[in-house]
Amino acid sequence: MDINGKVAVVTGASAGVGRELALEFARHGAKVVCAARREHKLKETVDLIEKESGEAIYVPTDVTDRAQVGNLFDEVMKKYGQVDLLFNNAGSLKAVGASWEIDIDEWWHDITVDLLGTFTCCRTFLPHMVERNSGLVINMDGGGGTTGPFGGGSAYASSKAAIVRFTETLAVELQRIGSAVMAVCVNPGFVRSELSVGSVDTPYKAKWLQEVVDHLERNDGVPPERCAQTTMKLLKVLASQLNGRAFKNGTDYERVARELDRIQQENLLVLKYSQLD
Repeated sequence: MDINGKVAVVTGASAGVGRELALEFARHGAKVVCAARREHKLKETVDLIEKESGEAIYVPTDVTDRAQVGNLFDEVMKKYGQVDLLFNNAGSLKAVGASWEIDIDEWWHDITVDLLGTFTCCRTFLPHMVERNSGLVINMDGGGGTTGPFGGGSAYASSKAAIVRFTETLAVELQRIGSAVMAVCVNPGFVRSELSVGSVDTPYKAKWLQEVVDHLERNDGVPPERCAQTTMKLLKVLASQLNGRAFKNGTDYERVARELDRIQQENLLVLKYSQLD
């Protein structure tokens, strides 16, 4: 998919992977709409894009608020008249600990941001894409989705697992009506970000997310900018056979491009090195 001249909406664009995705999309010629709650951080993202001669606007948005997501769509349509790419990146990992000890309100907050926020954005933007018979939705996977259980982060893990299946289901529904719109899921692996650092900011949380602590101490996380670059590799090989697929960190995208027919015939849903061996 060539995104030059396309309109790309990125949620969670105020920092981390979302910011780097917005920058990378702009470098490849996209008109980027940055959405997140923190307006001052969104302005920083847009300023960085404009310093590189890219085009971007920002719309402060809480993805858990249907009215605000509706306003985001309205602002995009007012400015550009179309949406070509929606990247659902906004996420939360506040509820950390044993499932029988976690604060219920924090647990529901993570579910609401991670899962319901993704659904709300899809529900708001997809009718436009379906009507145009063109567009791409990329949903963000994470710990607990394609990677298996994520002890200590049950709300986050449950949300990401649901997002993977939701993406698969979206693809089936789109194919059922003969739509050219696509939906895929990406898992960048462990990323050192505000979200991951903040998830272990107390001794109790660190005890339950020891694997996160280990990654941070080894400093072996995937840099947010590499996640953005990897996403661009995915866009270069996207084809109808990949609709609904989830792509894990380390996917060999050149090999994916060579084996599109096999992926479809064998219905490989989660793509990584081992499944293509």
